[in-house]
Amino acid sequence: MQSLHVNYDDASGTIERIENAKPEPWETVCERFDNDVRRMRDVSDQTGYTALYTCYDENNNPVHYLVQEDETLLKLRRRTHLSKLGQPPS
Repeated sequence: MQSLHVNYDDASGTIERIENAKPEPWETVCERFDNDVRRMRDVSDQTGYTALYTCYDENNNPVHYLVQEDETLLKLRRRTHLSKLGQPPS
């Protein structure tokens, strides 16, 4: 799975690619942010990418990435969701 660092404007919902950003493995990005990532939404207007994710740094500042989701990630997300069913919110 590949990811691409982007700028995201919450107010307008626009995604702007960063000119010098290079694709990098999504697993590497997750490790860099200690897996503090949240899926924001689906994207259909970004060639090669299927979702927008927000990662949070050590100061809880958001950093946005487009992610090319594959079957492995979708299965992992579903398994995590199912394992949390019936648990009280944290």
